[in-house]
Amino acid sequence: MMRFCLKVVPLALFTVGCAADDAVDASVSPAEMVGWSLIWSDEFDGPSIDRSKWGFDLDCWGGGNDERQCYADNVKNASLEDGKLVITARKEESSGPALPPHLRKTAEDRKAINTKPFTSARLTTKGKASWRYGRIDVRAKLPQGQGTWPAIWMLPEDNDYGSWAASGEIDIMEAVNMGIACEECSGGLENTIMATLHFGGLWPDNKMASTELPLPGSLEDFHTYSIVWSEGRFDWLINGRHIATKTADDWFTTATDDPNAPFDKPFHLILNLAIGGRLSEDRGAGGVSEDGFPKRFEVDFVRVWKCDDRPVNPHNCIDSGE
Repeated sequence: MMRFCLKVVPLALFTVGCAADDAVDASVSPAEMVGWSLIWSDEFDGPSIDRSKWGFDLDCWGGGNDERQCYADNVKNASLEDGKLVITARKEESSGPALPPHLRKTAEDRKAINTKPFTSARLTTKGKASWRYGRIDVRAKLPQGQGTWPAIWMLPEDNDYGSWAASGEIDIMEAVNMGIACEECSGGLENTIMATLHFGGLWPDNKMASTELPLPGSLEDFHTYSIVWSEGRFDWLINGRHIATKTADDWFTTATDDPNAPFDKPFHLILNLAIGGRLSEDRGAGGVSEDGFPKRFEVDFVRVWKCDDRPVNPHNCIDSGE
């Protein structure tokens, strides 16, 4: 597989006013806002997935969460359709490595095989593009059903502070069991969106800070999930509307006393659709429903922005001086 290395770090620091107050439309990005520049994107308008931008994780590990899928590099599980990336989870048995590459430390580890009842895909920019600070917009339509677990998230390009979760994890959007009956949910259907940071010590001494709230709109529509990441601060947005903030007071790593760590290093982006796992199976109706497969996680675009290297109105973005 050809790999083209693109690493963009560091990005300029900015305030959140440029993102939180100005964008309101479901497909909007800050192209017209003062100070913003597009530095990386995928509109998914080619004939096939751009392998210079995306790699595939291949394993039947279960993500450390007892998920039920094998991740494959197969057009059945990830392809472009009508200008969109479609990640498809299928009810079909598959076998593959029991561990991801970073955990295959012995000959026995490398030989271990798991068999799972579902297949899906997990795309990543690791080794191709990573960022420190900036804004990321992902416009997507989420699958529905008990046991579905789509995610837009980020992991450190290098574990400078140690293995998970000492070096951090940034969850731009996670959702489980969308569309199932839910008495306490608005409209009577599960529509909860999660915005989360993971940090602290090495597992099992990891910690998290999370916000959960209803999706502001129809489950049948595309929505733009965004994160604005500046030094010591994260802001989450849906369709350009601010939904959550976390600051350096909300996180830490046991590896250093630096207040911005571990979120002061480059992170790469991940798009995936898991089936099952503790987060989804412990909620809703429980377990995984086999109804309605295949399940589709559709992504219209991914856009990464930075502030121009010049001071501008602080309600847009400011130069970091780096």
